[in-house]
Amino acid sequence: MQNKFNKLSWAVAIAAATFAGQASAGGYQINEQSVSGQGYGHAGRSSNVHDATIVFGNPAGMSFLDRAQVTAGGTYLDVSSDISNVQANAMLDSGFAATGNPANATGQQVPVGTIPGTSEGDMVPGKLIPFAFYAQPLNERLAFGFGVYAPFGSMTEYEEGFQGRYFGDYTEVRVVSAQPTLSYRINEQWSVGAGITYNRVEGELRRRVPGNPAQPFDPSADIDSRVEGDDDGWGYNLGVIYQPVPETTLGLTYRSEVDYTLTGDFRATAPDGSIALDPNTGVPLQDSASLDLTTPETVNFSVTQQMSDRLKLMFGASWTRWSRFDQILVTGSQGQQITQETQDYSNAWAFAVGGEYQLNPQLALRAGVSLDNTPTSDQHRSVRIPSDDRRIFSIGAGWTPIEDLTLDFAYSYLTERSTRISQSRDDLYSGLGGATYAADYKNEAHGFGAQLTYRF
Repeated sequence: MQNKFNKLSWAVAIAAATFAGQASAGGYQINEQSVSGQGYGHAGRSSNVHDATIVFGNPAGMSFLDRAQVTAGGTYLDVSSDISNVQANAMLDSGFAATGNPANATGQQVPVGTIPGTSEGDMVPGKLIPFAFYAQPLNERLAFGFGVYAPFGSMTEYEEGFQGRYFGDYTEVRVVSAQPTLSYRINEQWSVGAGITYNRVEGELRRRVPGNPAQPFDPSADIDSRVEGDDDGWGYNLGVIYQPVPETTLGLTYRSEVDYTLTGDFRATAPDGSIALDPNTGVPLQDSASLDLTTPETVNFSVTQQMSDRLKLMFGASWTRWSRFDQILVTGSQGQQITQETQDYSNAWAFAVGGEYQLNPQLALRAGVSLDNTPTSDQHRSVRIPSDDRRIFSIGAGWTPIEDLTLDFAYSYLTERSTRISQSRDDLYSGLGGATYAADYKNEAHGFGAQLTYRF
């Protein structure tokens, strides 16, 4: 039972949170799989062969490495949000609001006051995103690699009594992937690579439901509705690298979609810790449930140009097929609809430019700028992931104190376009009440990365 419960939670969390990096890439996609790449804004993700993180960036690149190496590190993300111009209204059926008798319901909801609570912002705790990669040349043409990393993830945790709690007050998604990979060097110009990915996902989703007939929007009487869970799925990566001349490298990487069928349970808990009852039927609010989910495929293209012995420049473009995610549809044991939310995501592009300057044999300096377009629409943007188009500015450095060891450091500043969240629902209180929540969000983030590469 618990395993089923866990599986559903992740599905709904991803669906409701709608794919979130929350600090890095669009939706819930995460870019933090390389600190050396972070320094130049990941502009050369598919074409710049620097260390073992190329296992993720482009599996074809492993055959360009001259010896075995391991790279491990992580990026700490510090995210902050400012919420302003909040409007949170409680809605009740006009007849019920006037008489307190459900029998007098008219079907028309009217505002009956402001939802009590706060909108403090800063709902994303700091998170460390780790990774580790290993690459091993097997002969002059063939190489093997393995990586463990986080391709997706998100977390929002609002304060107790958040005014938008009826739309979501806690969402967490964690995805970890393991990727064995092979690369083959066809000739001096062409290399190809492929890998499979095993993906393990966990998550939790919560929101509040009014529970007191006398005071329908009293926070102390709210019912806690939540799902939590885990699941796994398989995918694959493909890559190709082409060097028309030694100074120019072009790379193309494809990461597949991953299909999940998630089954589990949902439950609603009353303030006293008991399972809440449906006010209309008296039945406990607990049932099995299922949800189908497909995470989107991505394509990344980049070019690395060696301008001189010391300077190289990079450009990259990524496309993600977010249009696969058009709705959340969770059904119960009898096929009945438990929840349905329109998401209406659209395919999105991200672009990056960056460069690296080799100051001396021991020290390389890096910088980059990224533009990341949001897949969300103004109409369906949610308090769970209240993000918009992003600009990311990065700097970094690589220090090689001895021939076999390199330490990389990077810092990124992310700023989002201010965005307006506007949500409403009319199904909160026994079909007799609803809520609206509207607010302006301004998000920014700081990323601090460090990694170590050791060559054998």
